[in-house]
Amino acid sequence: MKLSHVVAQFLAAQGIQHVFAISGGASLHLIHSIAETEGTSYVCPQHEQAGAYAADAYARVTGGLGCAVATSGPGATNLITGICSSYYDSVPVLYLTGQVATFRAKGDTGVRQIGFQETEIVDICRTITKYAVLVKDPYRVRYELQKAVAIAKAGRPGPVLVDIPDDLQRMDIDPDKLIDYVPEPEAAASPAIGMETLDACIEAVKKAQRPVLIYGWGIHLAGAEVAARALARLLGIPVAMTWAARDLMPEDDPLAIGGFGTHGTRFANFAVQNADLIIAIGSRLDTKATGSPPSSFAREAKLIMLDIDAAEIRKFDQLKLNIDIAISADAGVFLRALRERAQGQPFPDFSGWVARIGEWKARYPECLPEHATETGVNPYWLIKQLAARLDDDQIIFSDTGCVLAWMMQGFEFKPGQRFFHAFNNTPMGYGLPGAIGASFARPGQRIVCMSGDGSLQMSIQELATVARHGLPVKILLFNNRGHAMVRQTQEMWLDGNYYATSPEGGLPNPDFVAIARAYGLRAETLTLNADINAKLDDMLRGNEPCLLNIDIDPDHRVVPLVKYGRPNEDADPPLDRQEFLANMIVKPMSVSLKA
Repeated sequence: MKLSHVVAQFLAAQGIQHVFAISGGASLHLIHSIAETEGTSYVCPQHEQAGAYAADAYARVTGGLGCAVATSGPGATNLITGICSSYYDSVPVLYLTGQVATFRAKGDTGVRQIGFQETEIVDICRTITKYAVLVKDPYRVRYELQKAVAIAKAGRPGPVLVDIPDDLQRMDIDPDKLIDYVPEPEAAASPAIGMETLDACIEAVKKAQRPVLIYGWGIHLAGAEVAARALARLLGIPVAMTWAARDLMPEDDPLAIGGFGTHGTRFANFAVQNADLIIAIGSRLDTKATGSPPSSFAREAKLIMLDIDAAEIRKFDQLKLNIDIAISADAGVFLRALRERAQGQPFPDFSGWVARIGEWKARYPECLPEHATETGVNPYWLIKQLAARLDDDQIIFSDTGCVLAWMMQGFEFKPGQRFFHAFNNTPMGYGLPGAIGASFARPGQRIVCMSGDGSLQMSIQELATVARHGLPVKILLFNNRGHAMVRQTQEMWLDGNYYATSPEGGLPNPDFVAIARAYGLRAETLTLNADINAKLDDMLRGNEPCLLNIDIDPDHRVVPLVKYGRPNEDADPPLDRQEFLANMIVKPMSVSLKA
């Protein structure tokens, strides 16, 4: 049997129905074997980076394993940004790269290259993968694939890379002599949570007056969405969500606070910053969530933090944020154990605290009445109208930039909707390839892709992939003629000089409608608030792929936005100081126990 057939059969056995692959001299045997193997097939993106993003999204949407294939040298290095996205967001993806033939490898000669397009991709990727290996023995190829996938899925998931030389790929081997990987016996991936720890958490809740649950991406990774919502309802505690968990609770749930942090809403930051107890589950509490310095985060609160990676908790020793109860475990294991332990116990009535947050939410909405009366398209008003039109099972992808922040602040999620982005790496250009990966993960389901003009330019060639397969991807292009999020930073720090962020500062301003049509997509432009509903209804109708170019005034900003180096309550533009103090300082509430 040809070795590359062994690889393809392994992929099919893993349930990977679609592999995102770009051809090259060192990847052809892998691709041909994938094409000839029942149960798996290849999809051709137009750039390896897009293929890596699509494989990452495929894994996120299926909850399984994604796979991308690239050739040696530049093909392999083009995967790197996608690999980073998988690594930082703990997404299990198998990245396969072809390598020059073993007899052309430079080895220890001291030269830079011998084989054509030779690059030591394993060494380059060691710090952004859980496991990276060059296959040297053809009879260990299945061993290395099995080991890589086991590592990718274990504990805190993440990407792995297997580099296979071209001469090994084409080799005819005896499959009966292949070596299998046998994992060493190890302790359970997530040990049982001790009763003392659970009781300490419960006691902290009973003593609290203004508790807040913070839910993060780890809850999705653990498949514990139902358990997370059930715990919040049992305890009656409001929930703030990181961007990666923003879709966990619908907007109309009275316990849903929404997104907080440097790009969050005022009312959510009021709640988090005034809490006297924070229980963070499945969130690493990055600086975008805590503000700066981290010690200013939830300044009067007792902090309970759960993360499967103990290093994410230990980092706060350096960052000077005290964690009162630190728990390293799987989010699902903890949520179920805490709920079981808390069942039937009396807890305070937090309805007054929930009502106070509701008052802030009503007083400081993201979408204001005047947004609806603007002549040009207001992004907050557009997002509100979009949210009202999307189905309960809608899958939404977003690129980075203002469009992501506007979505996280203003989109009103419904039960069952899922929202995806490469949250921690936040690369420009992820949205469209991510939507493509989702389309193959959920065939026939409409995917909504939110992008900015700067981000779309990074992956614009993938419009060809959408058109080639007729994918039901609806692209909303927030076109504010440049990099508006960075322009906002330039206004804060660099006197509003828009170098490299605007057409005047050197960026091109292409005709996106003409480009989309050239790729074979239906495309239109939206320029007026008054036309939003009709244009959205037309775009969302049916499964035809299309692009809506939305003309956004370049002066529209993300509001509020915390200036770097400031605590989360210091939003820019700030509230009037007296109003700020009146709404930020919460007097102690009287609480009563309830069963």
